[in-house]
Amino acid sequence: MSVETVWKELCVEHAKPSIQEVLESGKFLVSGEIGPPKGPDIEEVIHHVDLLKDRVHAMNITDNQSSVMRYPSLATALIILERGGEPNLQMTCRDRNRMALENEALFAYTRGVRSVLCLTGDSVPVGDHKDAKSVFDLESVQLLKMLKTMEEGMDLGGNEMNAPVKFYKGAIVTPEADPIEPQLIKFEKKVEAGAEWFQTQAIYDMDNFAKFMKTARQYPIKLQAGLVLLTGAGMAKYMNKNVPGVFVPDDLIEELSAAEKGKAIDVGIKIMARHIKRIREENLADGVHIMAIGKEDVVPRILEEAELDINAL
Repeated sequence: MSVETVWKELCVEHAKPSIQEVLESGKFLVSGEIGPPKGPDIEEVIHHVDLLKDRVHAMNITDNQSSVMRYPSLATALIILERGGEPNLQMTCRDRNRMALENEALFAYTRGVRSVLCLTGDSVPVGDHKDAKSVFDLESVQLLKMLKTMEEGMDLGGNEMNAPVKFYKGAIVTPEADPIEPQLIKFEKKVEAGAEWFQTQAIYDMDNFAKFMKTARQYPIKLQAGLVLLTGAGMAKYMNKNVPGVFVPDDLIEELSAAEKGKAIDVGIKIMARHIKRIREENLADGVHIMAIGKEDVVPRILEEAELDINAL
């Protein structure tokens, strides 16, 4: 029996086109984000998947985000497939060595995961298991190379596998990094390592993003603009102070500060919708990745405000 036959028998039938299919068709890619729970109760995850699966092309699943132990990214990807959505599997290098990463890639492939976002991962001290040992056997560029090697039918030990895998390989870039030059060097290394599409870290300065895209467009890749929902002026100030590579302009902070009591999130939704519209109208990127951290239920409102319906694209 061929690997293709086994793959078809094992995999849940895809209800959605893949990220690669959407981007290569020239459509504007819209994705959301699913944060796995802190424990085995997956009821809220299922709710969010069902809420988003027909409103976005795909859903990212974070992998122990911020070094906080959570339900597995890969397990959540399988839930998304089972519920009729399209997952984008995040893989980080912090918690697993190269053999474990290869294991996970093999399992993901045989279960129908078609897109992988390659990340180095946050450092352990920022999370909730401060005595855990960091692995970092690989980092994001090497992880991309690992997947590329496996697509050639080999593992990182130089051994031939019984069949190759195939993923649409994604990576992250930070347009707001200051200075930007080291980020551009890493961006180019990721492209050379096999990255086919990128998602950005949170962007808020659209003029600066447009400038960055003039450089990014020189490479044969697709790129989604990453947008994080601002829920208030306090959140914006905190991000400016504590999150490297994120800059919320003063005019947006003032707009949030002027919101009526209890209405700041409504202003945040309007800001994100406005940015989505500009990105589409000016063709600044090939899509948007919406991160409504802890507020996934408002994503339909964001899409409605932005006049963005994936079924009409």
